[in-house]
Amino acid sequence: MPVPFATLSAVTCQTPDGQTLFENLDLGIGAERTGLIGPNGIGKTSLLRALIGETLSSSGAITVNGSIGYLLQQRTVDLHQTVADAFGIADSFARLVRALSGEASADEVAAVDWALESRFEEALASVGMDSATPDTRLGELSGGQRTRIALAALLFKAPDLLILDEPTNDLDADGRKIVAEVLSNWTGGALVVSHDRELLRRMDRIVELSSVGVRIYGGNWDHYQERKAIEQAAAAADVDHAAKHLRETRKQAQQIKERQARRESRGRAMRAKGDMPKLLLNAMRQRAEATTGRLNQGTAGKIAEASTDVQAAETRLERLSAPKIVLASANVPNGKTMLELSDLSMRFGDQPPLFTGLNLHITGPERVAITGANGTGKSTLLHLISGDIKPESGSVRVHGPLALLDQKVSLLDPEDTIRDNFKRLNPESTETDCRAALARFLFRADFALRKAVDLSGGEKMRAGLACTLGAAEPPQILLLDEPTNHLDLGSIEAIAAGLRAYDGVLIAVSHDPEFLKDIEIQREISFPPEQM
Repeated sequence: MPVPFATLSAVTCQTPDGQTLFENLDLGIGAERTGLIGPNGIGKTSLLRALIGETLSSSGAITVNGSIGYLLQQRTVDLHQTVADAFGIADSFARLVRALSGEASADEVAAVDWALESRFEEALASVGMDSATPDTRLGELSGGQRTRIALAALLFKAPDLLILDEPTNDLDADGRKIVAEVLSNWTGGALVVSHDRELLRRMDRIVELSSVGVRIYGGNWDHYQERKAIEQAAAAADVDHAAKHLRETRKQAQQIKERQARRESRGRAMRAKGDMPKLLLNAMRQRAEATTGRLNQGTAGKIAEASTDVQAAETRLERLSAPKIVLASANVPNGKTMLELSDLSMRFGDQPPLFTGLNLHITGPERVAITGANGTGKSTLLHLISGDIKPESGSVRVHGPLALLDQKVSLLDPEDTIRDNFKRLNPESTETDCRAALARFLFRADFALRKAVDLSGGEKMRAGLACTLGAAEPPQILLLDEPTNHLDLGSIEAIAAGLRAYDGVLIAVSHDPEFLKDIEIQREISFPPEQM
C-alpha cells in the first residue's frame, strides 16, 4: 500500500488563547484529491499551516513523506517582485540569459538549466497566463492574476502534495475553470479547502472537519451531499422516535400517578370509617407515601432521560440541517421602478473608460446578477449605485432605502461588537429585537458580543447581512459584492435560503453560478456591458 505524503495522528490544534479548534484528528493524505470542508473558524487553515510547519499543533504527530507546495488564502505579496521572483527562479533565469548571450562564465554555463524557459512557459500556459514574462511585476497584475501566477509557481515546482486554501476566491469564471482543470489533471496528492461546489466535484473524497475530528466521505461533492441527505433523514427519524418515546413515557407516568391517586383515595376512605386499628392505618399510609415517592422519582428519571434523548436527537438534526433565516418584508410594490441608470459612464483618471452610455432600469422585486471577468467594472457599478462614488457622466436614481455589502463589509465598525453594530445601524431596535435578529443569523448569546475585527471573513459577511436584513424594516434594495467569497458551505446555504425569502430588489456581483441559481436570479447582466 502506498505511503501517504502526509499523516496526522491524534492531532489537536488550539488558538493562541487556548480555544480548542479540533482534537484527536487522524488523517492520511496520499495521491488523491481531498476536499476539506467545515464551518468558518473550525481550524481548516490552521490545519493546513500545521501541515506545512508554519504553526505547531498543540499535541499529536504530523509526518510528511514528500515535498509539499502550498497556496494559502492569507499571504503577503511583494508587488515589486517579478514573476520570476514568485517562481523562485530569478537568479537561475538571469544565468540562463547570460549563457545565451555568451556573457556567462564556464561555471555558470555548467549550472544552467537549459529546460528552464520551456518549463516556465508551460507552467504559465497551464493557468492561462501566457502573456506574463519573467520580468512582469506582480504589481502590474490583478489579484486574480496574481493567484494564477502563484498556482503556476506551484506547478512549476511539481511537489508531491498540493495544499490549496480557497484557490478560487477572487477569481472570475475563467480563473475558476482553470483551477478546476489543473486539479482534474493533477496526478499527485492534493488537499483543497474550498466552498466552490464545482471545484469540490473534482475531488476524489470529501473530509469534513469538526470540533471532534473528521468524517471522511469517499467520492466527490455530489456523493457527499447524497450521504448527508441520508444522515439528515436518519436524524429526523431519530427525533420523531425520541419524541414519541417521550410522549409515551409521560403518558405512562400520568397513568401511574392516577392509579396511585386512586389507591390513596381508597385509603383515606378506609381511615374515615374508623373500623381499622390506628396502628395498621398509619403503617398503610407510610407504605403508600413511600410508594408514591418511589414512583414519582422513577417516572421523573424516565422522563428526564427521554427528554435528554430528544434534545440530543434535535441537536444532531440541527447540525446536519441548514439553518433557517426568517426575514421581515421589505415592502417593495410589484412593478415599481426602484433603480434608473441613464447614459452612465465611468473612468478613473487617464485610464480607458470602464463603460460608457450604460442604461439600466430595475423594477421591484427584481433579482439581477452582474457577471463577467475581473476588472470590468462590476464592483464599481455597485459603488456608483450606492452613491459612494460619482460617475464621469450620466445619472443614478434610486427609489428606496438601499444597503451595500462590499467584499470588506465596510458598513461594520471593526472595533464594535456585532450587537453594537446592529444597534448603530438599526437605532430603533430594542435589545430583544437585536438579539433575536442576530440569533437568526447564528450569532447567539456571547457570540453577538465579539468584535467585528475578530471575525473571520465568512463571519463578517454573515454579520453584515444580519445587520441589514435582520432589521424590522430591511432595505428595499440590497447590493451584494461577491458575498460567498469567505463563507463556509453551511453559511452559503443558510444565506441563500434567507435571500430567497427577501422580497426586495437584489443586485449581486458573483462568480459563483450555483449561488446565483440558489438565490433565484431572474436576469443576468454580463460585463463589459452593452447598451441597455
